[in-house]
Amino acid sequence: MFTADFWMVLAILAYFIVVLTIGFVYAKRANSSTDEYFLGGRKVGPWLTAMSAEASDMSGYLLMGLPGLAYFTGVADAGWTIIGLAVGTWANWHFTAKRLRKYSEKANDAITLPDFYARRVHDDKNVVSTIAALIILLFFCVYVGSCFVTCGKLFNTLFGLDYMTMMCLGAIIVFLYTLVGGYLSVVVTDFVQGCLMFFALSVVVIGSVGLGAGVENIVTFLSDIPGYLTLAANATPTLGADGNQLVENSMPVFGAASPMGILTIVSYLAWGLGYFGMPHVLVRFMGIRDANEVRKSKYIAVVWVCISMFCALAIGLIGRAVIPAEFLTNSAAENVFIVLARMLLPGFMCGVVVSGILAASMSSASSYLLISGSSVAEDIYRGVFKRDAKDNQVMIVSRIVLICVFLLGIIIASDENSVIFKVVSFAWAGLGASFGPLTILSLYWRRLNKQGAIACMLTGGISVVVWKYLLSPLGGIFSIYELLPCFILALIAAVVVSLATPEPDESIYYEFDHYMDDDDLTEEEIEINDAFRSSRL
Repeated sequence: MFTADFWMVLAILAYFIVVLTIGFVYAKRANSSTDEYFLGGRKVGPWLTAMSAEASDMSGYLLMGLPGLAYFTGVADAGWTIIGLAVGTWANWHFTAKRLRKYSEKANDAITLPDFYARRVHDDKNVVSTIAALIILLFFCVYVGSCFVTCGKLFNTLFGLDYMTMMCLGAIIVFLYTLVGGYLSVVVTDFVQGCLMFFALSVVVIGSVGLGAGVENIVTFLSDIPGYLTLAANATPTLGADGNQLVENSMPVFGAASPMGILTIVSYLAWGLGYFGMPHVLVRFMGIRDANEVRKSKYIAVVWVCISMFCALAIGLIGRAVIPAEFLTNSAAENVFIVLARMLLPGFMCGVVVSGILAASMSSASSYLLISGSSVAEDIYRGVFKRDAKDNQVMIVSRIVLICVFLLGIIIASDENSVIFKVVSFAWAGLGASFGPLTILSLYWRRLNKQGAIACMLTGGISVVVWKYLLSPLGGIFSIYELLPCFILALIAAVVVSLATPEPDESIYYEFDHYMDDDDLTEEEIEINDAFRSSRL
């Protein structure tokens, strides 16, 4: 008779086969040109665009990072982060998506984000795109590593298998279908994975309520933990000398609640700013079939994100009531989803549900790999070193970069005690501060020039590293999440340097003034357009 572990493995293998099959199905079309490989020929519909954008965004922190944070310290930290991300998702789709889709095509049909920035300011020497590509490469290596950590923790928790071995296996699967199928395979697998993630979250939330003997009992239990169920304070686990939470009479020990300061709340809300600079999300806007389908995608994306994040939060909270002393560190608590799934479901069904964790990490990692490869190959190799490079040469270089990022990601993920939430937060801040202000100014400020774009990216990227490792340890006001101050610094740098250097030429002004076709705009958008056209800052 087959064991539960056998059926779980069978379900996970079936999932692997599906995603690899999708990669090979789209291989021929993807390899026909760089436009198809990197952007799907701008032929992706609204459902695929929305689900792909959000599935690639919600990496392992959705099913592991957020539930783990909620389990360990309660509602506040995870709750404020979710609010910031939900508002940021809506704002990015509402203010950025349609304009970026139109402008990227108007800007000589740019197919990568660095390419768009360079063509927006008419940088013929490709300095802007080279800097952008290097920043993407740096922070996406960190991101890819966080996704591989998820794969390793999953198999280690489920089957007790060696962390490094299973982390490498998951990484290889992601690498293979990205290498073969390009953007279209990534988008289609993201759609499948987004549906699977949604299903997994829903099943575990509903089932775990039963394990906790109902909502009322769960709330009663959690209410006894100081600060656990409020947005105004954090629960404070009492830690022993070994760094683990203390347990007495099989129950976890908590100290007095820690009030949430304004700086802390603002820090978590600031996560939403990062969306304006996330290449893996912004490239989905560039690849949608029709700019007029953005509105439909926006509603799909926002609904999916809000429900999914609420479920992730609920899983962490319910997990604390059901298995209160199971996890004694924040890193260990990130396995709460997996453990609850095993408690709830029979073998094969459990395998299907935990495949949602693989879906979360793999959909993100594949996007990071593809964008890293496209940025270096298209924007540095063809943009700087070999401008007459043919499409097949560019794709070869892209795949070499994929291999390098893949290996660096494995090195970063080699520490199995990494806290996914913290790893992701650093990369999120780096990309958000480097590209967020630049994206907004590119779409809404006609006076932006090449020098301002360069100043924006360098200020954002460098200041995140400095703030994180030199200023943040000082505490006080410097303890604020680095994304917010560095985003503001990058925005100021872009404006000041643009105003202090020569104006863009008339061709840039003309392109900016006409990239949005008024026939496709709402009255509100036309008014906004007219206001910016009349501005000569």
